[in-house]
Amino acid sequence: MSSYSSYKTLNVTVPKPFIYHVELNRPEKLNAFNETMWKEIGECFTSLGDQDDCRVVLLSGNGRLFTAGIDFNSMISLGQTLSEHEDVARRCKILKNLIHKYQDSITSLEKCVKPVISLVHNACIGAGVDLITAADIRYCTEDAVFQVKEVGIGMAADVGTLQRLPRVVGSTSLINELAFTARKLLAPEAKECGLVNRVYKDKESMISEALQIAEDISKKSPVAVQSTKRSLIFSRDHSVQESLNHIADWNQTMLQSEDFMNASVAEATKSPAPVFAKL
Repeated sequence: MSSYSSYKTLNVTVPKPFIYHVELNRPEKLNAFNETMWKEIGECFTSLGDQDDCRVVLLSGNGRLFTAGIDFNSMISLGQTLSEHEDVARRCKILKNLIHKYQDSITSLEKCVKPVISLVHNACIGAGVDLITAADIRYCTEDAVFQVKEVGIGMAADVGTLQRLPRVVGSTSLINELAFTARKLLAPEAKECGLVNRVYKDKESMISEALQIAEDISKKSPVAVQSTKRSLIFSRDHSVQESLNHIADWNQTMLQSEDFMNASVAEATKSPAPVFAKL
């Protein structure tokens, strides 16, 4: 935990064994994404992916809302950096490298083999939508508002929303409407379209139940849970046959794990579920 305590924009705690809780922690700035937050999100989820005592991650925002999106002070700093170069090729290199860095930060949630549960309260704007669509499970409160705001500030979303949101929701017409108009999506509609699958009265009840769900996951075999996440993400981006081949290749090894043997024996003999080793 010592490495996580050094973060300036995140607060990382362990509320229960094997469950890590990551909070966006710039409440005075409405958890807006600055350069430090982009960097720390990537570092944090990459590290949690390798942390053997982490099996599930909760992701929420500290303060009044989940996140207000991009910190425009960072954009001012970017403008100053670009102004140092007159040539378009040099400016393009700076921008492309920056976009890739932000993309990698968001993708770190997907690459983390531990399930990530995002918990949205109040507002989830712009980059916040990028972030939660890279999570595995999404819950929100009744007052939650989602907004793909990028066209409203004169740009196309470029760090994941336009790529992941259509796969999450499944309605091309709705996604196009949200992306072209930057209108707000309220909690009832978010649940109806599948962006979230649970809506709670308030943040406290949402976190409380999310902890119970996370605890249930944490008691399952980490071999099984992590293999399942790998397969789900691979299958999203590949054909059915390619995905079947992928899980066959994966399970020819993983079915030899002690987790499968111990869990199968417990199920067959109606014994208590085994306690699984760290992974």
